[in-house]
Amino acid sequence: MRFVARKAASSGSDSESSSTPSPAIYFLIGAGIMALAAIAEWLMRRLPICKCGHIRLWGAMNTPELSQQIADWYSFTHIIHGIVFYALLRLISRGRWKTGTCLLIAIAIEASWEVIENSSFVIDRYRQTMSLDYYGDSILNSMCDILFAIGGFVLAARFPAGLAIALVILIEVGLALIIRDNLTLNIIMLIHPFQSIKHWQMGGLLAGIHPFGSLWPIKIIGPWNSAPIR
Repeated sequence: MRFVARKAASSGSDSESSSTPSPAIYFLIGAGIMALAAIAEWLMRRLPICKCGHIRLWGAMNTPELSQQIADWYSFTHIIHGIVFYALLRLISRGRWKTGTCLLIAIAIEASWEVIENSSFVIDRYRQTMSLDYYGDSILNSMCDILFAIGGFVLAARFPAGLAIALVILIEVGLALIIRDNLTLNIIMLIHPFQSIKHWQMGGLLAGIHPFGSLWPIKIIGPWNSAPIR
């Protein structure tokens, strides 16, 4: 009887493990979702990289390279996206969905937002806020935003909830102090641009916030120095 029970438990464990996709499958599906988002943005005439023809680690505030390079201050808000997606998906599934499945859903949501964010409607909404010269992200920046969201998701999955919440608060407060913007203000201003908030934010831009503006310039030779889409 013990042998039969042990054998049944072993076969059940084997069937469960065989039904779980390998990490390679999750990777390929996630990469495919990102590729579809990149193609969609290409069809929307978004630039592959910054029109300056360079790839830099950091795109500084109040410069044409903001939202065009690998990372900028808004990259931290995408880390928050990933943390929030993890918390919501675990709550909705009541912990029954596999972490890999939740991650793929999070990637799909983030990729969809990147495409929507680069639509004419959302770009026009952004231009009513402090982002007066915003004409959409480069495809490079969009794909890196998705990677930052993945990073936030992984952090939330691996660390205690209290630490993840503390990180969200730290990022929001830090961004508000440094660039006078954060995810909360971003959402508020997209829904309804308050002039009082806009004037406060513009004061920060006029003060000239340019930290890390010249980090890691990597020259790229390519036919991508076209004018931005207006």
